[in-house]
Amino acid sequence: MMKRCDFRGQTFTQRELIDALPRAEVSVDDAAHIVEPMLAGVRERGAAYLRELSEKFDSVRPHHLRVPANALTSALKTLDPMVRAGLEEAITRVRAVHKAQRPHDFTVEVAAGASVRQRWIPVARVGLYVPGGLAVYPSSVIMNVVAAQEAGVQSLAVASPPQARHGGLPHPTILAACELLGVSEVYAVGGAGAIGMFAYGAAGSEPQDGEWLCEPVNVITGPGNVFVAAAKRLVRGHVGIDAEAGPTEIAILADDTASVEHVVADLISQAEHDPQAGSVLVTMSESLADQVAQSIGDVAGRTKHAERVVEALSGPQSAIVLVDDLDQGVAVVDAYGAEHLEIQTADASRVADRITNAGAIFVGPYSPVSLGDYMAGSNHVLPTGGCAAFTSGLGVHSFVRAVQVIEYTRDALAELEGRIVALADAEDLPAHGEAVTARFDQ
Repeated sequence: MMKRCDFRGQTFTQRELIDALPRAEVSVDDAAHIVEPMLAGVRERGAAYLRELSEKFDSVRPHHLRVPANALTSALKTLDPMVRAGLEEAITRVRAVHKAQRPHDFTVEVAAGASVRQRWIPVARVGLYVPGGLAVYPSSVIMNVVAAQEAGVQSLAVASPPQARHGGLPHPTILAACELLGVSEVYAVGGAGAIGMFAYGAAGSEPQDGEWLCEPVNVITGPGNVFVAAAKRLVRGHVGIDAEAGPTEIAILADDTASVEHVVADLISQAEHDPQAGSVLVTMSESLADQVAQSIGDVAGRTKHAERVVEALSGPQSAIVLVDDLDQGVAVVDAYGAEHLEIQTADASRVADRITNAGAIFVGPYSPVSLGDYMAGSNHVLPTGGCAAFTSGLGVHSFVRAVQVIEYTRDALAELEGRIVALADAEDLPAHGEAVTARFDQ
């Protein structure tokens, strides 16, 4: 089922290694051509166009694009008690971790009378997207909302696709999670339309919308399909975004101490998300590779979403990669830069400390990715497609900006006058120097 890549006995440059690794064949550029007119439609026609998009893609025309308050309270009242307990525990743990992420202001006295302060200021308003296609993601509500709340964001809006079977509202569990977190501004809007609504705002088209359905935001976060990623690319610059999240992926670095059953279960768990999901095993143990290859088909065939799992595991984005040794294995997973990386080796903690490129690292046999998806306390909105080499997952830092405050006295500026003028003249910007000397010519 899973293809095999044998890197043993070979030496790769970094570029060759990146090219040789399995990846999903997804083109955000192609999707952008489809999405661009949708964004224009939202900008020009607002709620009327959003309803047309819902009819086309979600097979329902929502009466309420903004979810009524009573629907939120009702969803929480009718939520299964065990699901509620799970959400509450997840909120507690995620909030504890994200509270510790808050950056601290500082002041540096660079000389007598000369100070530079740095303040961390939250953005005013954020739009949080929660997908609702092949699965239901109340956990994504928690990851997005808690990070924004702990950053100090005052205005939060959540959007999730309308569901025909739920009267044109998002899934009740999504609504219940919003109510648990105190989020009252929730929209039954999905896909690229939701991204356009957040970026540009949307005028109302029916009495229940009001004159203005949704005000624009400063930052948009949250995962989604390739069309959501394309929409986020197109609005970047007009608003901030977290990342262009692509199909989910897992890489497992394992040696012969790893449990075959654990490895198989974890590869399948990510394949369950999407037919484009990537599952990659990197191992120096040919025995482990053989056992995984022999058993994964049977286990995948028995899982609930077998068709989608088998498609994902059989796709070009999934593979078993054989390497010479642990050093080569570390180099391979660093080049891959997985969204989720599991270390199932001897001395796993030490090996994890050698990794430089990963969205999140799960250490040892009792830290599976699904722990991070729900209740580890970490954030599960993570960079995909190798983007972990230059960006990090969602967190408090995604919703704050560093602003520097410069305060010099007259004497402190006078001490630098001649040197500033010299540098300004060297750059042929004499007015820069004159802006300093003007303060002392009198």
